[in-house]
Amino acid sequence: MKIGLALAELHRSENNLARKLLHISERHKVDHEIYHLGQDLARWSQRHVRELAEIAPQFGQQLDPEPAGEHPLRQKLRERSSDLLGRDSKVGLLLLVDLRETYTMAAGVSADWEMLGQAAQGIKHADLLALTKRCHPDNLRQMRWANGKLKESSTQVLVS
Repeated sequence: MKIGLALAELHRSENNLARKLLHISERHKVDHEIYHLGQDLARWSQRHVRELAEIAPQFGQQLDPEPAGEHPLRQKLRERSSDLLGRDSKVGLLLLVDLRETYTMAAGVSADWEMLGQAAQGIKHADLLALTKRCHPDNLRQMRWANGKLKESSTQVLVS
C-alpha cells in the first residue's frame, strides 16, 4: 500500500499551506480581513497536520505532529514591512500574487484529500475516511476564500 506516502505528501502540503496563509496574513496585516481570516485558516491546516500525524503510524509513517513554523524574526520583518507599505499600489499586485499562490496550493491540497478519501473508501478504513470527511471541507473553504478574495481584489488592483 502506498497510502503512507500519500499521507506524508498531504502532511507536507498542509504544512506549506499553513505557512502560506500565515505569510499572506502577516504580509498584508493592514487589511484586517486578510490578517484575521488568514490566521484562522492557517490554524485549520495546522490542525490537519496534527491529525495526519496521529493516523500516519497505521500506514507505516512517522510524521511530526507539530506544524512547521517560521522564524519569528522573518515574521516580524514581514509585519513591519506591511505597516510601512500600507496600501501602496504595488502591494495590491503583491496581494494578487499571494492570493493566486494560496488558491493554487489549496487546490493541490484538495486533490490530495480527494485521493486519500478514495483510498480510504477502497480499503474500508473508517478512521481515515472520517479524517478526510472532517478535514477536506475546511480545505475547500480555504480554497473558496482565496478565490473569492482574488475575484474581489482583481478589478480594483488591476484597473487602478
